[in-house]
Amino acid sequence: MTEPLAWGRHYVAVEPTHFRVDYAINPFMDPAVQPDPALAMEQWQSMVATLRGLGARVDVVPQRPDAPDMVYAMNLGLALVRPTDPGSPAQRHVVMSHMRYAQRRMETGSAQAWFAAQGYATSYVGSEGVGAHLEAGDAFAFGDALVVGYGPRTEELALKHLAGDLGIRVRGLRITHPGMYHLDLAFCPLDERRAIVCPSALDDASARALMELVPEPLVLTEQEALTTFAANSVVVDRTIVMPACPPRVRAQLEAWGFEVVVVDVGEFHKGGGSIRCLTSPVDVTIGRDLPALARGEVVLPQL
Repeated sequence: MTEPLAWGRHYVAVEPTHFRVDYAINPFMDPAVQPDPALAMEQWQSMVATLRGLGARVDVVPQRPDAPDMVYAMNLGLALVRPTDPGSPAQRHVVMSHMRYAQRRMETGSAQAWFAAQGYATSYVGSEGVGAHLEAGDAFAFGDALVVGYGPRTEELALKHLAGDLGIRVRGLRITHPGMYHLDLAFCPLDERRAIVCPSALDDASARALMELVPEPLVLTEQEALTTFAANSVVVDRTIVMPACPPRVRAQLEAWGFEVVVVDVGEFHKGGGSIRCLTSPVDVTIGRDLPALARGEVVLPQL
């Protein structure tokens, strides 16, 4: 059996006390179709209870009344545990997102203050009018690198900032599908060799690069990814918490030795996100064993 992910046992989430659809910044959003507040809260609480029942820690950040999308905590910032010298405590660091859309930018100020109060070092790859847009839902640790989607939300320039500032290797994938505007809607690492992937989210070169990167991919069709949000799932050791699981996907996951737990978060699909969007892992370690020559390297797909 392959080794489980080394991360995914500590999350940050935002309680949906002010969740609603005030605008449309992705294809799922329609202000005429509002979530049911009581049902959304019930679904969110069930998700948090499920994660805690699996042994994961879930810290809760308060939601701003003027930030209805803040509940999608994955995009508040990219949290990493950065290696230090032997014998020294690891540094907890969050690269705060710089949102593409102005409607969400106020979220990161409140989140930055919360992370700083919890002892995290915080930084940005850009600020208003400077640097580059980065949204953390586009970034995942996998293999020897941080895999980052760019295009609809995260700018390509942000990859260079991340690699250089953090001293890590970044592998970029260009997202072209409007409905899978973040990588977390098309890519879910499962363990050191396996991941759920939807190549339809990417241009041809990036789709090939992703399939080469993952030794044992579980490929979702475009329809599966868009209608079930199956890639937008959370993995705790050998358990995958999913919003839905098509039968053939469940069969493969169980054949690999995973347990599947389905938690309905359908009210949050009205805002364009699911379980992964609602949770941000803060226990990701990257770069510890990276060769010096690879630090600061950006690898883009070859045409």
